[in-house]
Amino acid sequence: PVSQPTIRDVQPHEVWDALAAGDAVMIDVRTRAEWSFVGLPLTPGGAPDVALIEWQSFPAMQVNPEFAEAALAAAEAAGASRVFFLCRSGVRSLHAAVATDAAARAAGQALQCVNISGGFEGDPDEEGHRGRVNGWKAQGLPWRQN
Repeated sequence: PVSQPTIRDVQPHEVWDALAAGDAVMIDVRTRAEWSFVGLPLTPGGAPDVALIEWQSFPAMQVNPEFAEAALAAAEAAGASRVFFLCRSGVRSLHAAVATDAAARAAGQALQCVNISGGFEGDPDEEGHRGRVNGWKAQGLPWRQN
């Protein structure tokens, strides 16, 4: 029997520390519209050197059939053994992490896939606004907006 993946959830600050230490890459799985209008996380190097690979494409929101292959290529290009997946709130990124983990296992690769809890914007607050409760922005990590 094939073992099921165990995808860990980590807080954005843990991701920041791992990226600063090296041997890791972050993949932002949000849509092009989100990257353009909501913003991009900055990494310890100060640049948005995050791999941008859509898990789903707006407006149809169909899953990208080439996602796992692109994610594995991004990890290989970065020389990373750990991949951190980021979306708006941590839901799409979990699905992307599971799919990439399965592709890595099928290819016989040792790759640790990790979900970023709360994502980039986090859960909505009592007024329905994101970016205040949890996630990358709420934890005060650097980001930029076009």
